This record gives sequence, C-alpha cells and structure tokens, in this order.
Amino acid sequence: MILQGNEMGAGPPVAMLHGLLGQARNFGAVQRRISAGRRVIALDLRNHGASLHASGMSYAAMAADVVETLGAMGALPCALIGHSMGGKVAMATALMRPDAVARVLVADIAPVPSAPRFAPIIAAMRGMALREGMTRGEADAALAGAVPEAGMRGFLLQNMRFGAMPAWKVGLAEIEAGLDDILGWPDFGAVYAGPTLFLGGARSDYILPEHRPVIRALFPQARFAVLRNAGHWLHADNPEGFIGVLDAFLAAYPPDGVLG
Repeated sequence: MILQGNEMGAGPPVAMLHGLLGQARNFGAVQRRISAGRRVIALDLRNHGASLHASGMSYAAMAADVVETLGAMGALPCALIGHSMGGKVAMATALMRPDAVARVLVADIAPVPSAPRFAPIIAAMRGMALREGMTRGEADAALAGAVPEAGMRGFLLQNMRFGAMPAWKVGLAEIEAGLDDILGWPDFGAVYAGPTLFLGGARSDYILPEHRPVIRALFPQARFAVLRNAGHWLHADNPEGFIGVLDAFLAAYPPDGVLG
C-alpha cells in the first residue's frame, strides 16, 4: 500500500510522520521552513489524511508502508522525523530497516506502551450523529462534551469532510480496532545504531527519565533534549524552537539539553 503525502524542496530526503488523528498537512509550516536544500516529504499514515484505509495498525505494518512509499519515491535512505504515533513508526522503521534510515528524530514519545488518552476521543468521534448539512460549528458543539479543549476539537475536525453529507476522512473503525497496537510497543529484537534524538516537550510527560535505559538499549547513540514552552504538540506550541532543533539535527547532531 502506497501512502499519500506531499513534498517540498530538493536535496537529501527528510520524511515527516504525524501523530494519531493527525495528517501530513499538520507539518506544512515546518516543512516549508526546513525545505531549503532538502527534499522534505510529509506522509499521511494509513487510515489518516488522504491515504488508504486498511485493517491493521501495527508498527511493523506502518513502518513497511513508509519504506514502500519512500522507496517508490526514490527517497531512501532518508532522515525520519516522527511525532507521537509517528515517532513510534519512525523508531519501528529504523529498527526494521536501518539501511533505509540515515537518522531519526523522535518527537515526544518513547518506545514503551502509551496511556490510553485517545480512546474516549475516538469513541466520541465514532459516536457523533452526522447529518445532512451539518456545519463545522454544529460538529464542534457535538464534540464539546467529550473534548472540552477548543484547540483539540479544531485539530480533530480537520479530519472531517464537510458538504452536503459530512463524513470523517480518517478510518475511525480501523483506528479503533487497532488502538491496542497503536498504544503498545512490540519487541523488534533489533537495535538502531544511527544518530537518534529524542525531543520532549518541557510541559509533557510522554518521555520520562525512567524511559532512558529502554531507549538507550534500542538506540545506543540516542541523545535527549527538551523543548522549552511546549507540551506534547511541540510543533504547534513552539514552532520556532522546533524548527531550530530540526535544522540543527539535520545539519549535524545537537547536544543534550534544554533547547528552543
């Protein structure tokens, strides 16, 4: 299965992988800023954005999608940048196909099982009664009970196609069925020895100190950095800092520390 996405610039390939219920377009501003001298490809993962809906959300399957797509585009080996679920896909790709990955930046996720934070949100999205002529405002109000944060509702509603008959663009049924795989983390029985940076948000708890031994066992060259003024959504909370870290990582290999 070939994934959909978009690309900007020319030069060494860099692929960007979004998080759960995200899409390639979420990286638009970042992609433009780092595309000088680089071929930056943002992909829609399976069951997201414009990519095909398919059963199975294992990290092995999603990593295979990424390798197949980038290989067909003549974009291997490449640098991989992945946020949240996309970070796990990036790690899985590096562990399964180290020859295809030049370096990896993992944004605010660790190779450990994740808390089921999205389960009630997905259930609320699936439970929405979509009707002919439904407006964005009405859809927003329908989600408000389960998703009180207006910013999160706006993010989720990017996945809805409005018109005569609104519909979700994402494969919600497939995502819900594969949620255990998405939240989990399998044992690939492999190590990736290439340059790897784990970038956490200063206000986030997705990467914790106790995760570092696990990370270093899988990624022996791993370095760690924290982005100031950012929670889990690094590229939205502190875009300038995030772009600065990406530029430094792609140009060289930044030191540990608090950045941005």
